[in-house]
Amino acid sequence: MAAMVSRLPEGRLVETRQRGWVDPYAGLAAFDYARHTPSPEISAFVNHFWVVTWTDLAEPYEQRIVSHPTVNMTITSDFHRIAGVIRGGFSYTMRGSGRALGTRFRPGGFRPFLRRPVSELTGGFVEISDMYGAAGAAMVDQVLAESDPRAAVARVEMFLRSLEPRPDPLVEEAEALVALVESDVSMTRVDQLAARSGRSVRSLQRLFRDYVGIGPKWVIRRFRLYEAAERVYEGLDLATLATELGYTDQAHLTRDFTAAVGTTPAAYARLRTRA
Repeated sequence: MAAMVSRLPEGRLVETRQRGWVDPYAGLAAFDYARHTPSPEISAFVNHFWVVTWTDLAEPYEQRIVSHPTVNMTITSDFHRIAGVIRGGFSYTMRGSGRALGTRFRPGGFRPFLRRPVSELTGGFVEISDMYGAAGAAMVDQVLAESDPRAAVARVEMFLRSLEPRPDPLVEEAEALVALVESDVSMTRVDQLAARSGRSVRSLQRLFRDYVGIGPKWVIRRFRLYEAAERVYEGLDLATLATELGYTDQAHLTRDFTAAVGTTPAAYARLRTRA
């Protein structure tokens, strides 16, 4: 039976990569962040493992994130679940001392572990034990019992290898197209990506829904918003930026930016005075 997927109220999860962190300087002062490279056996599916550790926080700290077009599996003492692509921004509040261990799958890379369209998870999450039963629950217990982060990562790796994901050329294609969108700032429309991919727009949309979990238009807009956040933070004029990133006007960029980041571009730019 397929696991039940719960919907998030505008998405509130932990997810970590410095590109996409809101006010990253404050975050790095509040917690330690480390990345771990996956073994060759699963590197075709997993981008990296990440570990966030915080100790003796005097006050709760909320880290806000602008989400990526990826699936994450996160294990903390509070929850252990798999998150589909989250359309909006989201956050995680850290209190006292704790640790979060995450698995960032490559765009399209979770499809061989799910074996059905990744869009079924989009905007929500599923408990690891609901998706993978007793084996998933046992892995979570082992991870939480490990005090050494590297040993905990090794437990997750062992579990993922046991699921025997099969190579899939469509995973590679989906990831390559997402990487193209990320690297090419001039990519602002779906028809541009379709032309570069050699697929029709409809075929491209099907591939993204099935493997990435969300459509190519959202992916394009999300990467352009990352660039907007970085360049607003650096002090670039918003009207100029809107034109460069393919927005119809400054107001359109402001609406998208505020919805994803949780604050206006002007307020976000003021964060640089705290860096």
